[in-house]
Formats: sequence, structure tokens, C-alpha cells
Amino acid sequence: MIDHDRLFKELIQTFFEEFILLFFPQAFEEIDFQHLTFLSEEVFTDITAGEKRRVDLLVETKLKGEEGLVIVHIEPQSYVQPAFPERMFIYFSRLYEKYRRRILPIAVFSYETTRDEPSEFNLGFSFLDVLRFQFFTVELQKQNWREYVKQDNPIAAALLSKMGYTKEERVQVKKEFLRMVIRMQLDPARQKLIAGFFDTYLAWTELEEQELQKELKKLDSAEEARVMELKTFWEKQAEMKGRMEGILEGKQLGILEGKQKGKQEGKQEGRQEGKLEAKWEIAINLLSMGIDPEVVMKSTGLSKDEIEKLRSKLH
Repeated sequence: MIDHDRLFKELIQTFFEEFILLFFPQAFEEIDFQHLTFLSEEVFTDITAGEKRRVDLLVETKLKGEEGLVIVHIEPQSYVQPAFPERMFIYFSRLYEKYRRRILPIAVFSYETTRDEPSEFNLGFSFLDVLRFQFFTVELQKQNWREYVKQDNPIAAALLSKMGYTKEERVQVKKEFLRMVIRMQLDPARQKLIAGFFDTYLAWTELEEQELQKELKKLDSAEEARVMELKTFWEKQAEMKGRMEGILEGKQLGILEGKQKGKQEGKQEGRQEGKLEAKWEIAINLLSMGIDPEVVMKSTGLSKDEIEKLRSKLH
């Protein structure tokens, strides 16, 4: 099962500045990215629903030219929830109650269906508007992936896998993703992060891989060589990871089998010792009653030496 919250949190936390630039350029112009602190997760109890709610990503920052701190709350949403705007307001109110700061709320919708998600929560009467709570939204399925492939933005590259594309466009999406990665020249750790995210959401088939190879041959020779070099590097990394996981799994299996075997042998030894102790107890009782040692030996199956040792203990 895919841990959507963890994947999105890791991606956006690593490329927070690029995320804001890509989707909210006006906010990008106002935020001072020299002052960023990622806060720990907040867990709130929804008393009405009887559930615990976790706020996924909180960033403490400043606005340019201002002294006070502000909070950016980013909430990835991987499934349809009719009451989501209300949930965003509850998160906002709880966070404001704790921090007493201005809060910028952002929702990232990543589910597969295309919907018109509301971006506000309202409360009021016909005679009074009590509340109008608004938040930023990103609806990934509504984004045209072709509009993002020219940008040197790692968030854009990773999120191509969650944008709106047809089944016939899957190979083209992967091709453009690879071209974006080599163009950005990220360090290996960041390349691995966005590649892992992309491959999680755009699962690949052998036939599609063959089609991709044909598409890559249409690139100029220098770009094709760089893409193939990158793919080979990732494939070797994946192979090494699989090998190490296999070794670890084998060791764990061996330890488990060893424990099970030892436990079985221990039980067998315990049963044997228990049977022997029972024979000794019977023999002692018979000998104490004056029964002939030969009869005791035949009755218990103990040897003559064992009977003699037990007799010696009685005297």
C-alpha cells in the first residue's frame, strides 16, 4: 500500500521553495526563504468523528520586510472527502489557537478522478456572513503535463506522474521526465527522491519500456547518451538495493528458521527430560514401598544402575 502522505511530505519538504514557485508565484515573491523551519507533526482529536487527525506539513517562515513569523500548512489529499474544506478550517483554527500567527493553508489534491474542489468553507445565516475561510488548492489531475516539461523545477518533474495524461501519453511523460532530470543536473540523492516518487505513481510495463527506447533514439545523440547513462545508473542502484534487501531477508529468514528449529529441539529435549523425571518418580515410589528392584526395573524401563542410584538416595 502506497504511503501517499509520506511521499508527498518528503518531496515538498525537500523542494519547498520550488513547490511554492511552481504553483503560487505571488506567495513566492512575498516569502523569505532564508528563514525556514519545518515543524513537527500536529495531531488533533476530532471528538465528533472519534478520530485522530494528523497535520502533515507545517513550515515556519517570514515574509520579506516583516519581523513576525508566519506558518505555511500544506495538506496532501489522496482521496475524495466531501467535508474536506471543513477539515481544513478545523486544522486552521487549531493551529491558530496554538501558534497565534498568520497561517497560509494549501491543499494538494492527488487522487485519480477529476473534480471541482472547493477552496473555501463558509458559515453564516441569510442575514449575516459569519465566516469565509479560504485556502490555496492544487488539483494535480487538472494540470496539463505538457505545460510543465520546459521548467527546470524538480517538483514539476516528480508531479508529472500525478498530472492529467492519457494512457497513450504515458511513454511521452516518462521521456520528458528523464529529459527534465538530466537538464536540471541534481545531486544523486535528489535525483533518487524524485525518480522514486515518479516511478511509484507511473508504474511501468515491459512493452512501454520498449516503446520508450524507440522514443529516446529520436533525441540527438548527446542527449540520448545522457538519458541512457542516467537510466543505467538508476537500474544498477535498484539492482543493488534489491540484492541487499534479498540478503537481509535471507538472513532474517535463516535466523527465524534457526529459532524455530532450536525451539522444536528444545521442546523435544524438554519432553524427554520430563518423561525421564516421571520414571524416576515412579521408581522411587515403588522402591519406598518395598517392591523388588527387578520388578521396578521392568515396570519403568530404567537400567539396573539407575535403580541402584535411586535406592542409594532412599537410604
